[in-house]
Amino acid sequence: MNIKRRQFLLLSGISTIASGFLGWKLSNRNSLMETAIAANPVKKDLLLRFVSVADTGTGVRGQYSVAKAMNLYHQLNPYNLVVLAGDNIYNNGEIEKINAVFERPYQPLLRKGVKFHACLGNHDIRTDNGVPQVEYPGFNMKGRYYTFGQDQVQFFALDTNGNADWANQLVWLEKELSISKAPWKVVFGHHPIYSSGNYGSNKNFIKTFTPLFTKYNVQLYLNGHEHNYERTRAINGTTYLTCGAGAGSRPVGRSEWTEYSTSNLSFATYDVYADRMEVRGIGTNNRVFDRGVIKLNSV
Repeated sequence: MNIKRRQFLLLSGISTIASGFLGWKLSNRNSLMETAIAANPVKKDLLLRFVSVADTGTGVRGQYSVAKAMNLYHQLNPYNLVVLAGDNIYNNGEIEKINAVFERPYQPLLRKGVKFHACLGNHDIRTDNGVPQVEYPGFNMKGRYYTFGQDQVQFFALDTNGNADWANQLVWLEKELSISKAPWKVVFGHHPIYSSGNYGSNKNFIKTFTPLFTKYNVQLYLNGHEHNYERTRAINGTTYLTCGAGAGSRPVGRSEWTEYSTSNLSFATYDVYADRMEVRGIGTNNRVFDRGVIKLNSV
């Protein structure tokens, strides 16, 4: 074997070892970033703990896997509220499927008194324009758009579908935001405003909603539709979080405003305090893959 060939083989071997070691380090670093869910000591100033998930209504294994993780999290960190951000019944919003796609998967949580508050997704309005779901007691919908409060947090549920009553809904939203005394305001709807997923950001929604969110200090907008998890940094005071990997998943990229994104099956949790909201993304492996903090005054 000549000298040049020996040098080539030696350098190749070193390169392979180095790349393998670097790959191990990167992989190990990522695995260390994920932590197993555990019981978080309840701090005396905790106002509310809630969970969000979307695009759940399949009744298949993916949904059950996420539901199981949500139940385990509840055992360790009790909560009494789930925001269900649309596409609650696939494929066409047939209410006769409610047992298979809602009551059975979430039975352990429902038995413990956990309340789900839903909004309508694009699949939900395919049957009778979603009316059966609005009237279904388990979804706790007061209408196609509505508001409710818990402690110092007020939630505003929207109908973001193309056939929504936009004229009246937007007047209602601004009025309700303007009279709200809650320090924490959370808006949720099915469709994204900012997204790095399959559908991307919605320019019309950015133009329509973000000025209202900024004017009335909405700290968080939750949505589904994109079958992934994505959390943005605060954009003009509002964090946008997609939690649509509640039963299936699709690829997601990153944008300049993305703090974290993943296509893994998952749900999100929120611990609300007087001055901050602690956000976690949790996968079906029962590990926390994302952590973030939303300040009360996010601007």
